[in-house]
Amino acid sequence: MKNFQLEGTPREALGKKAVKAIRNEGGIPAILYGNAPVALPYNGKLNKGETLVETGDGKGVIVTNFTVTKEAVRNLIYTPEIFLVELSLTDSKKVMAIIKDMQFQPVNDSVLHIDFLEIFEDKPIVIEVPVKLEGHSEGVKAGGKLSLEMRKLKVKGLYNDIPEQLIVDITNLGLGKTIQVGSLHYDKLELVNAKNAVVCAVKLTRAARGAQAAAAGK
Repeated sequence: MKNFQLEGTPREALGKKAVKAIRNEGGIPAILYGNAPVALPYNGKLNKGETLVETGDGKGVIVTNFTVTKEAVRNLIYTPEIFLVELSLTDSKKVMAIIKDMQFQPVNDSVLHIDFLEIFEDKPIVIEVPVKLEGHSEGVKAGGKLSLEMRKLKVKGLYNDIPEQLIVDITNLGLGKTIQVGSLHYDKLELVNAKNAVVCAVKLTRAARGAQAAAAGK
């Protein structure tokens, strides 16, 4: 994955009023979820913007509330690419993270909130990776129409093993045939989507049906 450098400003003021003020000033509220559980009770020091959230079994994670600017995240959000985010919150706190979730305004599609997840080299992550189709499908040559049903697939693995794209070879994909998640395999990665989910298909067109009928009548 490509790296993306992002600076955030930790914030202590929480709640709807504080969030509204941030958005009115052109900012976007964000949260960084820690990915390293700590034992409770926690006796360590929490820095500005940090809170401790219990996860059960006597453990918790440190969550950091911060703010980013719309301009700073524009090229991170409005792109089909995926990134490993080098997140700088203070001079002493710099972490590697991925986007976990985003909330958009339903009318104008502006970003309302971003959730980040801290990542480590030895801890698997789950992330959606873009699909890229390669090859000249037999079905398309026969007059069918290629349809990409899933533009991204959800994978689980160490972030160093996650590619920028998942290549799907469609060379042998015939008329009326599909490629399902269960037929795909990638080294060191686990596909999380349902195995029977259709990734791509070659659909019969009127011309292809006519050609098939003509061939059958000979």
